Parts: sequence; structure tokens; C-alpha cells
Amino acid sequence: MRRTPVSSSNLVSVGYDSDSATLEIEFGGGRVYQYAKVPQEAYRALMNADSMGSHFHHHIRDNYPTTEIL
Repeated sequence: MRRTPVSSSNLVSVGYDSDSATLEIEFGGGRVYQYAKVPQEAYRALMNADSMGSHFHHHIRDNYPTTEIL
């Protein structure tokens, strides 16, 4: 999945596949996780958040099925 570099102290890059509703996030340190069944609105909200890290922790983390891929 193609990810876009982001300006965040916690997140390095973010990608989204609308066909599968999969959100992919690369974190500092190189770990990459995929979050399943994420609505496109949730992805947009993350990308537009003032603090992506805070938004991730409050709205994404622990709210969607997660798989570490790297």
C-alpha cells in the first residue's frame, strides 16, 4: 500500500485503501500496522487532525482490528 509521509511526532506515514477499508500507519521506529474496517471518514479525520498522534490514540487505536505487518 502506498503511504503518504505525514508531519507528526508519532506517525511517519499513512495510507488508506478504500476498496478494503484498510488504514496503514508507519510509526517512528519503523513498525507498520494495518487497521481493518476503517471508514473513509475516519481516515479523512485522521489526516485533517491538528494532532495526528492524539487523534490516532483517541479514535483509531484499539477501535479497529489490527495487524502488525513490519
